[in-house]
Amino acid sequence: MTIARVLTIAGSDSGGGAGIQADLRTFAIHCVHGMSAITCVTAQNTQGVMRVDALPAEAVVAQIAAVQGDIGITAAKTGMLLNGEIITAVAAHLAQFPVAHLVVDPVMVSRSGAELLAAEAVTALRDRLFPLATLLTPNRYEAQILAQQEITDLAMMEQAARRIYDDTGIAVLIKGGGFRGELQGTDVWYDGETLEVLTTVAVQTPHTHGTGCTLSAAIAAHLALGHDLKASITGGKAYVTQALHHAIAIGQGTGPIGHFFPLLSQG
Repeated sequence: MTIARVLTIAGSDSGGGAGIQADLRTFAIHCVHGMSAITCVTAQNTQGVMRVDALPAEAVVAQIAAVQGDIGITAAKTGMLLNGEIITAVAAHLAQFPVAHLVVDPVMVSRSGAELLAAEAVTALRDRLFPLATLLTPNRYEAQILAQQEITDLAMMEQAARRIYDDTGIAVLIKGGGFRGELQGTDVWYDGETLEVLTTVAVQTPHTHGTGCTLSAAIAAHLALGHDLKASITGGKAYVTQALHHAIAIGQGTGPIGHFFPLLSQG
């Protein structure tokens, strides 16, 4: 039996809602073999992040090389890379040993607007890692930084998508999950030729932890299964929407989405 193999290069979430924990659950439900290269260890729960400890850049690359040299990587995604040293090391390795499909979730700014990367790390991300990507999946705030413009409406989302593509040459999916009102649930995809507005009915739930991680992981899984980029994006978006419908109310804060909802009907 052969199986598609997908690697996540991201941080560990001790609360299990986001990061590699969310990614591996997403890979499992899509019937691909999930692997991980951990960039940092976080102490967090549904109420927030208490501590973040980065792994040495060499340790991150060693994890990638270990699975790539033996098991092989059909597709990969990156999440929280945390600092410029890790970004540069990961990009250097993937430039030398490329993967067929790489989904880059920039993880520069949280959905609440909190900055997660220093300016020099953002530069490394843009200059070193983006050129290796198949798709970029910035949220609203990250897209504002990358496009160097404000985004307050759909026309601005479309303009930003074009600007990011023109600057990077990489297909981009701007996520609208951080918006309120009519743009909530609206994403914009542009690949240099086709610009599409992808809309779903917004799911009203306070439990959204891990949404961005899950989307990029689902897209990577679809790519590994041989689906084209458009089908991978729409398939990933549909999966996240259903996972939001089955979000889990645990802890005292923002709970995770329900990654294993397809199993619920099986008893």
